[in-house]
Amino acid sequence: MTKFLIKKLSYLLFSLFVVATLTFFLMHAIPGDPFTQDKAIPEEILQAMFKHYGLDQPLYIQYIDYIKGLLSFDLGPSFKYQGRTVNEIIAEGFPVSLYLGVEALVFSVIAGITLGSIASFKYLKWQDHLTMTIAVLGISIPSFILATFLQYLLAMKLDLFPVARWGTFSQTVLPALSLAALPMAFIARLTRSNMIEVFQQDYVQTAKSKGLNSFQIVTRHVIRNALLPVITFLGPLAAAILTGSFAVEKIFGIPGLGQWFVLSITNRDYTVIMGTTIFYSAILMFCVFVVDILYCFIDPRIKFQQEHASHE
Repeated sequence: MTKFLIKKLSYLLFSLFVVATLTFFLMHAIPGDPFTQDKAIPEEILQAMFKHYGLDQPLYIQYIDYIKGLLSFDLGPSFKYQGRTVNEIIAEGFPVSLYLGVEALVFSVIAGITLGSIASFKYLKWQDHLTMTIAVLGISIPSFILATFLQYLLAMKLDLFPVARWGTFSQTVLPALSLAALPMAFIARLTRSNMIEVFQQDYVQTAKSKGLNSFQIVTRHVIRNALLPVITFLGPLAAAILTGSFAVEKIFGIPGLGQWFVLSITNRDYTVIMGTTIFYSAILMFCVFVVDILYCFIDPRIKFQQEHASHE
């Protein structure tokens, strides 16, 4: 297990290094600069700004300085927001996106597994058709359309929740539902198809012949095997939800990290673009790493196969 963790962590760090390198050089390959995009600046002032931020240095020196900053967890200053650093921007926006994302993730997992389980138990019956119709709607309707609809129906017409803004739990419900609809639909479909497949396996039929009731069969034999593909999906899903959705955050007036990422691209704020990209990548890779660990606990055969392969 220790060798497995070290190997996975090594891959994670190397992947982050590759992402940081590619992001750096791609940003500097884009024509223009972050200072003269929306206004004209005298040449002397422009040169002074380039010197202040180290942009007058050769590209390889800028790259070395940037990697040194990453190693010390310093993502540098923002070019557009004077007196603010990328670390401060992430520290301000990410907790908001994290809170909203965790709420949406918990709801999508619980609702998705519940709907998928109901559909598998009532295969080809009206309950199955109803839950799959809900799943299709969740996949088909974009989050920003659903967010607008929920605002209109539950906030404006029924007055059950606030229309927008951020601060109380009631203000998080509608944006969380908007973010959770798509992953909930995918999880429901995955759970249904996997559980139907597992129910048809010989060991499940043997358990039935031994007199085990449905609850015992599901908890001992079905759930663990059926949820493995769902857990695989949860890695990138969690990263996508936790880092926020700009459209949903914009509609509900939520000061999350998503808006900073989009605004940095619009403003060509190189350091914010690179910092948020690397931060997003780190979250994604960490979530995938956690999924790999969960795999070993849920299915010990995976751990055995990995250790056997390493010995060979």
